[in-house]
Amino acid sequence: MKSFALKTNNIDIINYLLNNYAYPNTYISIKKFKIYTNIIFHYTGNSENTFISKLSNLFVDAIIKFKEPHLLKKIIKTNYFYFSDNEQEFVFKKCMDYLNDSSTIEHQVRLEHIYIAFIKYISSNKSVILKGFINFRLFNYMKILDYVVDTFVNEFVVDREYKEFINLLKTYVNSKPCTTDIVHFIYRDKNSKILDENFNEIPLKNEINNLNYVSDVSFSENDISLNTLLTLLPQKIVIHLFKESDDFIKTLICIFENRIEFSKQGLGDGPKIPL
Repeated sequence: MKSFALKTNNIDIINYLLNNYAYPNTYISIKKFKIYTNIIFHYTGNSENTFISKLSNLFVDAIIKFKEPHLLKKIIKTNYFYFSDNEQEFVFKKCMDYLNDSSTIEHQVRLEHIYIAFIKYISSNKSVILKGFINFRLFNYMKILDYVVDTFVNEFVVDREYKEFINLLKTYVNSKPCTTDIVHFIYRDKNSKILDENFNEIPLKNEINNLNYVSDVSFSENDISLNTLLTLLPQKIVIHLFKESDDFIKTLICIFENRIEFSKQGLGDGPKIPL
């Protein structure tokens, strides 16, 4: 016979284990001691390895369902205490959505780390304090949670800086008088161009270090085009798309708003555009 006891005072976990364990030749007893409630699984069959595997999977599910949200919140609160409550909650929800997505690598890997740790422990021990097991036996699992939190914090910070950058440029554009009536922005994979109203090319600066309107949020070669448009401050920007619209085009729309117009003509229509 193989018996194993899990020690915890978490009522939700206790009820979950009692309601969700089902394996033949097993009975469960509960004993309340001074510090913890012990849930003891007694197996009397001949397939001890299968019993340990079933029990391990049950414990994995309990940790993911009841402990993981608290672990994530603790990591965020400890490492990013300077974030507001709303910002911490935003990162937490992003992490939970990602970890609950079965198509992600971290979704399955974290389950395997917990499962393997329980298999090894139950095979050679008779009881476990759940809180201590998480703190001292699940190092790899906790590393995954740390990594996921850091990933979404970085994404949040970049997104926040991007929005601040856009708002700054939008304020600048709206506070200055237009210096040019109309420009045409020829947008394609390489060598995008800016043309004046007569379709003459406007020279662009090539020295990225001399740009006036760039930040840590970079669009690589598009920085030069953005800087030129902000210097020209046109009344209207006609965008000629020769590639799929992307984040940079969305950024131009955010900055220049109703000054943006998209060309309705194809390559073979209208004036000759130098490419």
